[in-house]
Amino acid sequence: MTHAMLKGSNVPLDATAVRAVLRWTPGPGVPEVDASALLLGVDRRVRSDEDFVFYNQPRHPSGLVRSLGKKRMPDGVTDSVQTDLAALEPAVDRILIVASTENVPFEHVRDLRIEVYDATAAGSGEPLTYFEVRPETGAETALICGELYRRGEGWKFRALGEGYSNGLIGLATDHGISVDETDEAEDTEGAAAEPASAATSAAAPAPAPEPPAPPSQPPLQPAQPPQPAYGYPQPTAAPAYGYPQSASAQPAYGYPQPAAAAAFAPDPNFRLPPQGPQFVRA
Repeated sequence: MTHAMLKGSNVPLDATAVRAVLRWTPGPGVPEVDASALLLGVDRRVRSDEDFVFYNQPRHPSGLVRSLGKKRMPDGVTDSVQTDLAALEPAVDRILIVASTENVPFEHVRDLRIEVYDATAAGSGEPLTYFEVRPETGAETALICGELYRRGEGWKFRALGEGYSNGLIGLATDHGISVDETDEAEDTEGAAAEPASAATSAAAPAPAPEPPAPPSQPPLQPAQPPQPAYGYPQPTAAPAYGYPQSASAQPAYGYPQPAAAAAFAPDPNFRLPPQGPQFVRA
């Protein structure tokens, strides 16, 4: 028979393994709810950060506490955590079952409840007990819905409904978990610095535009005497390259050339005319 609980009440658990299920009704403006668990010692603190089972660390190193993930049911959405109570080492005195949202207060979450099932029973069956979770102020973004705790040789479940307005960060640090807030702080500082720099830029006068650079000019070349057109007889200035010249009027192909052929020798003072504009990527 299912036992309905009031805040602060407790019930004994005969099961050796239990499944704690958070259930809520989705709808417009209703945030997603995440289930997590903290394994605490008798001092109500974790032994290490590994004792925090949540969406980024869904399984305890022992394998005895693990997240089962979300399911969409006909009557709502669930997120579950399963615990093997009988196998837990004695150093674990209690396990907190926590509900949290992504910075959306629980006043927007409809019909939140926690149900505890016997994980060893065949099928889903009926829950051993359930608790309708009501936030105290509505501004909470993390709620301890209940706790599994040792009593003698057995275990009990207590309905709590205790909230934190600073979410999982506040809850985790309150129980001895080291939370790295560096990235969050840097994001906040960056967001604040960006508008300030934009305002400074808007207030500063725009610098005067620089005059455009004059187009580059090719280097001046010394004046050259007019050059004959290519392919026409050249003035007699120098002998043909590499061969002695003869006085014959008509040179024979492939043989030493006459002095008249010196007109076809290249002019050592010849220079190419200046080149046109180049296409250079700015």
